Amino acid sequence: MSKITTFLMFDGKAEEAMKFYTSLFDQSEIHRVVHHEDGTVLHATFTLKGQTFMCIDSRVKHEFTFTPSISLFVSCDTEKEIDELFEKLSQDGQVLMPLAPSPVSKKFGWVTDRYGVSWQLDLANNQ
Repeated sequence: MSKITTFLMFDGKAEEAMKFYTSLFDQSEIHRVVHHEDGTVLHATFTLKGQTFMCIDSRVKHEFTFTPSISLFVSCDTEKEIDELFEKLSQDGQVLMPLAPSPVSKKFGWVTDRYGVSWQLDLANNQ
């Protein structure tokens, strides 16, 4: 069966980012990491909250990186979870929208983390 998996390209920080992300979310783990001879990541798979991701460290220097135009949307279960994730993901990153109520959410925030990955954090009104 075909499926779609989010694939993240880092510039030398893939393994560090995977370890950081899997430390933040329940049901998360690094499954497989294949390294280049220089120790950077050739290919890796990991899960966050049971969702599979793949990543690499690009050996080619690109003129582009991550953009907030594509982000990871996280539906949080509790106010404690959204507050903790917002704090940890925004540390050494950038707050694009501070945590606040929104027209469709009890609480919503948007950050770019220290690796350049964009995260939308949402706590639904019914939480």
